[in-house]
Amino acid sequence: MDIVTYCLSQDRNYHKTVEKYHVSYQQVYGWVKKYDTSGEDALRDGRGRTKAPEELTEADQQKLAMKKLEYENERLRAENAFLKKLQELQRRRR
Repeated sequence: MDIVTYCLSQDRNYHKTVEKYHVSYQQVYGWVKKYDTSGEDALRDGRGRTKAPEELTEADQQKLAMKKLEYENERLRAENAFLKKLQELQRRRR
């Protein structure tokens, strides 16, 4: 946002902005264009954002539910193996 603001305050002098902030001309131009089109929200980084449950399709919801069940199943297997090992160790002490 600082770079876009600076560029706009310099009457869209992209070259001056590039020299000051050491970024590429294409980046500055793209950011200013996004800002002009959609405002400040367009400059926010959306990478890695998880979708809200209501944004998921039915197939995506099923895949997510399946992954959760697989994770829970694996956790329960590990817990079960741990408890068996613990019981074995306790039996050996007696």
